[in-house]
Amino acid sequence: MTAATIFAAFHARWAEPVEQALRELLPPPAAAPARLHEAMHYALFPGGKRLRPMLALLGCEAVGGDPRAALRAAAAIECLHTYSLVHDDLPCMDDDDLRRGRPTCHKVFGEALALLAGDALLTVAFEGAASAGGAAVAALARGAGSLGMVGGQVEDLAAEGDPAGHTLARLEWIHDHKTGALITASLLVGAHAAAGPAGAPAAVTAPLGRFGDLLGRAFQIADDCLDLTGTAAELGKNPLADVALGKLTWPALVGLEPSLAAARATAAAARASAVEVGRAAAAWRGSGAAALDAAVGLLQDVADYAVERRR
Repeated sequence: MTAATIFAAFHARWAEPVEQALRELLPPPAAAPARLHEAMHYALFPGGKRLRPMLALLGCEAVGGDPRAALRAAAAIECLHTYSLVHDDLPCMDDDDLRRGRPTCHKVFGEALALLAGDALLTVAFEGAASAGGAAVAALARGAGSLGMVGGQVEDLAAEGDPAGHTLARLEWIHDHKTGALITASLLVGAHAAAGPAGAPAAVTAPLGRFGDLLGRAFQIADDCLDLTGTAAELGKNPLADVALGKLTWPALVGLEPSLAAARATAAAARASAVEVGRAAAAWRGSGAAALDAAVGLLQDVADYAVERRR
């Protein structure tokens, strides 16, 4: 595998535009009710990997679009992702006290305001996603709702108290919904932003969705492993949290080394599927789509990043 240098360069190029789009999407922290907006800004800034907004920009470029067309929608996805983290950290969920290298939102603002800050981030996310059209809003809603991320969170919590039910099939279902659904939705939102009001055709979104599904699974397997091998400084959150909660994870089920091997194999499958994305986008765009070859390389590099990262 590569050192994921292509994606690193893409990330560096678009990091500040994403931050600017986030600042423009959120109400200013002094706007009434100021304490709520302060909590929203606290949860978002400084951010984490910003992977999901980067994937939206990448999804736009992968189908021949200009990533600038997806910036506001990309910021919206980060708002939605951050809401999920704020709620995940609450005492009624994972009860964590460290996120992005500092105290979690509810530790600073209290449980009630943290809950409402998450609600507000979720709501503003759909305002931002609307800039990419109705198809983008629908893709984000499916990825984030009961048939996607929220459904995966429900099953993740249920599995904590049911060690007898820890199976690979259940684990993959949780990963595909809790993590993978929003990763796939991020790519699709970017593709729809590239296409304009009508949205991208199924001939393009289907292979891009398959790539996203594989990327999401590789990412979450690696995340399970990082819970065992990473430090708090690297992760920005407490390591061994999954172990403490008795969560259903790949290492808990099959061991660390087989899990790392599974992550690498899934990333390799994602790399292969990226070629189909390029072919579909080239067929849709018609002649003059040779530049899409570079986008395929970028997709492949993201697959490597998913399993090579240390946070």
